[in-house]
Amino acid sequence: MGRMTFDKEKVSFNLARIKKHGMTFEVVVDPDLAMNFKDGKSIEVTDLLKSEDIFTDAKKGNIAPDETLIKAFGTDNALKVANIILTEGEIQVTSEYREKKREEKKKRILELIHINAVDAQTGLPHPMTRLENAWAEAKIRVDDNKKAEDQIHDIVTVLRPILPIKFDVKRIEVHVPATYAAKMYPTIKNFGKFKKEDWLNDGSWKVIVEIPAGLQDEFFDELNSKTHGSVETKILD
Repeated sequence: MGRMTFDKEKVSFNLARIKKHGMTFEVVVDPDLAMNFKDGKSIEVTDLLKSEDIFTDAKKGNIAPDETLIKAFGTDNALKVANIILTEGEIQVTSEYREKKREEKKKRILELIHINAVDAQTGLPHPMTRLENAWAEAKIRVDDNKKAEDQIHDIVTVLRPILPIKFDVKRIEVHVPATYAAKMYPTIKNFGKFKKEDWLNDGSWKVIVEIPAGLQDEFFDELNSKTHGSVETKILD
């Protein structure tokens, strides 16, 4: 990977950025890979960098001098500096990228509603066009900071005055070991409604949660991922 060349008038950048010693340091990144890196996924720094240059201002093409890197980071090794910027800094994405991710999330939410919900009056699925029109009428905005699955409940609440929507639901009993109980509370809460819960003497937590039937696979995947498979589940209906 060599130095980056670009037309500064035409290029928009997705960046990882950090401030140290009163200066800004930036690297140009692939936004999806950079986000995955920040989420703790196994991504090589070299794979997500568009260039190994460390910039003080990427849009102007200003590359940080080696002596400045040593003063701020204790090294002028570009990959080590990039790793610090990615780990400790923030990801700055372009408006085009944000809009692209928003549209992807909106599409995912509408697909989930289309698959899992029915017209409360007829029992038939709402056509996608009808859902899209109701979305526009309700002036719904996607929350950039929440997963699509975590927004469904609030969005359906907004849509219900426009469309009669009913979800096919599943009641699932979940037993979470004490080690993960507190951590898993908000995760499970995001998926649905608690019907009954008990904190047991050993510190573990047992809850019966009602979730949209179509989210069942994602629910189990999330539970197993975050508890390393130590959670116990039972489908009640």
